[in-house]
Amino acid sequence: MNFLRNLSAKARRNPWFLLGVILPVLLSAIYFFAIASSQFVSESRFAIKAPNQRGAQVSSFANLIQTTGLSGGQEQSNQVIDFVRSRSALSALATDLSVRKIYGAEDVDMLSRFPLPWQENAFEDLFDYYRDKIQISRDADTGLIVLRTIAFEPAEAAAINEKLLQQSEQLVNELNENARTNAIEEAESRVVEAEVRVAAARAAIAQYRNTASVVDPLEEATGVAEIVNRIIAERASLEAQLSTLRSVTPDHPSIPALREQIASLTREIERQTARVVGSGNTISSKLPFYDALVLEQELASELLVLAQTTLEGARTDALKQQFYLERVVDPNVPDQPEYPKAFRTVLTIFGFALCLYFIVWMFVVGILEHAPED
Repeated sequence: MNFLRNLSAKARRNPWFLLGVILPVLLSAIYFFAIASSQFVSESRFAIKAPNQRGAQVSSFANLIQTTGLSGGQEQSNQVIDFVRSRSALSALATDLSVRKIYGAEDVDMLSRFPLPWQENAFEDLFDYYRDKIQISRDADTGLIVLRTIAFEPAEAAAINEKLLQQSEQLVNELNENARTNAIEEAESRVVEAEVRVAAARAAIAQYRNTASVVDPLEEATGVAEIVNRIIAERASLEAQLSTLRSVTPDHPSIPALREQIASLTREIERQTARVVGSGNTISSKLPFYDALVLEQELASELLVLAQTTLEGARTDALKQQFYLERVVDPNVPDQPEYPKAFRTVLTIFGFALCLYFIVWMFVVGILEHAPED
């Protein structure tokens, strides 16, 4: 009481104190206690988790918080927070709710409703107003994301909160779909590239076979080698017979025939050998290029199998790494206004005005004390 009497006496002696302290406090008290519209706050809490983080049902809230496992959804949580604060969220919200009508109701005082006296009825001004009415942050104690929406009617505050939650859920689903699509599309493109490479390798082999008139040079060389081995064995048998006849009966009439057969077999061996080795269009000259084509086909086939395996793994991982928004506390319909905090606000204005007055007063007194005397 003495403090108030001193203030009253000081105000009567000093009109500047009345203008600088008493008047602002009086005007603010009239506004906040008698004019300012009540503002209600709806609050919800949620977490971003992956399917493998879903824990068993628990009975206590503390255990629930311990099993939320937010580490896997930190990036998605930040994206949701940034989205709720963005123009995109306001645009999507305005398609479902009449935001301008909610915040611009005529029964709301002019210093609270949209547009404010210094604003226009433009989207940018609405966005600035919207950011003051939406509060979203991460709770440091629980790790949950807390969304608070402010409106002049309890149901409207809850409706805005619910719509923002639905938009956040849709955003998480879109992020999941984009991540899944990107991973799978990348793997599918690798499969397509591998399939094209396999087809090209097979076409190259087919074209080479038609051009070189050979199915498989290696198999053909093996067949020729088998023929040569049989001829060599046959010639060796005839040479043994010839040697026996010459030793026993040098004048045997079949000796010339045996010699002719041996010479014929020798020429056939040379001819077959010339098909495999030597210069010109031989089988050995066709082997290096054909082996390169076969190696390319085998490598392309292995890459195709690897790409297909990677694709299946990408599909499996995409299912495992999908995130989802889990509501912990649904939006409530408040029954008591949270704003304006009239007493605290008026007290703050009083303290600020009083401090400012004494600072100016001390500054003026200092100037007068140091002013030169005439």
